[in-house]
Amino acid sequence: MIAEVPEKVSQTEITFKVEEIEPLLSGPKSQLAPFEPAMIKIKDGSTMVIRELRKDEAPDLLKVVKQLIDIDHDFYDIVGVRVYAEILGWLRNRLKDPYMLVGVVDGELAAFADGRKRDEDINISLHTLAFRRGGRAGAAMYYAKCQYVFEVLEQSEFWATYESYNGWKRWGFGMAQPSYPWPEYQHELGGATVYYVDQDYWHSTVKNYVKQIVGSELVRPVPGDLLEKSRKIKFPEKPLV
Repeated sequence: MIAEVPEKVSQTEITFKVEEIEPLLSGPKSQLAPFEPAMIKIKDGSTMVIRELRKDEAPDLLKVVKQLIDIDHDFYDIVGVRVYAEILGWLRNRLKDPYMLVGVVDGELAAFADGRKRDEDINISLHTLAFRRGGRAGAAMYYAKCQYVFEVLEQSEFWATYESYNGWKRWGFGMAQPSYPWPEYQHELGGATVYYVDQDYWHSTVKNYVKQIVGSELVRPVPGDLLEKSRKIKFPEKPLV
């Protein structure tokens, strides 16, 4: 099997050609169903388009995320490091079954969310970042991520953990998420406690909760002109924190 090399290398031959080694080093892949672009009216009255991040957009997004590493409050530094590694892992084919979503308002980056399919039953929630304040764009991204996991991929559980107090308050405590016993169960982000949502809880409670926070629901399809406007993103010079 021959695969494209996603990174420059200093030595093109070891014993095997790097193109032959790449399939052994890439994150194992399954065929993920695509995320169909959606739009949602956020709290500030704007319409946000949510779609998959393209790999050609990743370098510009990495420049923004990298700046979070130097912020010394509210755990932005550790979130920045981890999100940077997740995007880079996806870009370099070193992450198993990831999905990367961006929220775009009037052509400008408003939010980002990512996760990955661990196996057929369990999905791992990684991170959600808002780059636009006052609209609850992050909550809208969480809503979109959950809907994708439970209604498109049709997985059984969505596992999360929290680095910040605000994140835990809004999602862990706010949704009364149950947790698995530790240390028998550990989240891959640092081995912390696993909080989870399952299909029943999503449909009975969580879906309505996130819709209430955002103030509206996801709509598909996205009109062609609005979708086209989201194709070329203006990235902020620095993140708002």
